[in-house]
Amino acid sequence: MSALPGTDRPALPVDPADLPRLQRRTSGVLVAAQMLGGVGVPISIALAPVLATEISGTEALSGFASTAAVIGTALVSLPLAALMTARGRRPGLVLGYAIGAAGAGLVVLAAAVRSFPLLMLGMAAFGAASSANLQARFAAADLAAPDHRARAISVVVWASTIGAVLGPNLSAPASRSFAGTSIPETAGPFVWAAAVFVLTGTLIGVLLRPDPLLTARALAAPEEQTREGRSLRAGFATVRSSPRARLALLTVAVSHTTMVSIMVMTPVELGHHGAGLELVGLVISGHIAGMFAFSPVMGWLADRLGRLTVIGLAAGLLSLAALLAGTAGPHHGQSAAGLFLLGLGWSAGMVSGSALLTDSVPQAARAAVQGLSDLTMNTAAGVGGAAAGLVMSQAGYGWLTATGACLLLPMAALALFTARRHPVAAKG
Repeated sequence: MSALPGTDRPALPVDPADLPRLQRRTSGVLVAAQMLGGVGVPISIALAPVLATEISGTEALSGFASTAAVIGTALVSLPLAALMTARGRRPGLVLGYAIGAAGAGLVVLAAAVRSFPLLMLGMAAFGAASSANLQARFAAADLAAPDHRARAISVVVWASTIGAVLGPNLSAPASRSFAGTSIPETAGPFVWAAAVFVLTGTLIGVLLRPDPLLTARALAAPEEQTREGRSLRAGFATVRSSPRARLALLTVAVSHTTMVSIMVMTPVELGHHGAGLELVGLVISGHIAGMFAFSPVMGWLADRLGRLTVIGLAAGLLSLAALLAGTAGPHHGQSAAGLFLLGLGWSAGMVSGSALLTDSVPQAARAAVQGLSDLTMNTAAGVGGAAAGLVMSQAGYGWLTATGACLLLPMAALALFTARRHPVAAKG
């Protein structure tokens, strides 16, 4: 994209009148990519602990594979954000899927040579695809009108439903497809995942044109076109100076951490009360439906009622979920209801928090701040997931859900304070 003579402002790549059409096209490409990319992660991540056990020879190290993927997702967030800040969404998303595909290849190699360190490296790189999936929701908001941003984000989040439902069901066929070959069956899904990531990256690289972030930047006010405003340092400074950006960051991180911490220990709790694998699968399926299937509703509410209102709704839903799940005991229907509400609360927090974050920072700093958001979210969730096991073993599931509910207090208090201090802006 060329710059206008004598300025640092890029020439407009499209007529502003064409923005609605371009936004629809951009959303369509991102939804298709999210459906594909969303299949690649769950198709293999469920077998990662099994593969880690086979390679290491002990179940004690089985959880390290998933942990490595979460760490990789967090660590790659800022480098991808830096690339997007400099070059646009398309190169960053393509690179994320490329690294994820390479990581899946390393996992297959690790399974063939039975190398646990190589498995950890591969899983960390595999997490880059998850980071690309997450960053796609912000790309959907680049060209959206301010009063439609939450809905634009929610549609991309909703597209994850396809992968979340279809991916795990493809694990068995993916494993069997390599029976009798030199590739271990438990590594077969990672071959499929690598192919899916390559296809997703190709789709983004070919069809996501013009780049939504560069287009939005070109249409921004002249004072937002300075290169200095696009740096990661400028992004950090923007968050420090914006109470609403801090609230958005806190909302996304706390909602995700609360959800992950309770969700990962729920199958164990259900097992303690006699639930079989079929019932556990049903409860988790309901939870996933709550996370993704109703995100367009949350986007519509965030645009109509305001981001802060839906953040309050998220705090209420997550608190009720913690109460129901933590007191369910042998009542599996109550556990299922709690996990469904846990997913619904996560959806409300993720959509409203992401939209508020985009609203609250200058256009030039958005990519950097959004990368910081994903880094914070995944790091907090990684710590929360690891700590959940300790709390569960030492104090029990009830105390774990109570701890998760307590995490929501700062988020709810800050949202209430912001709404009262800035009542006119509370709907933004």
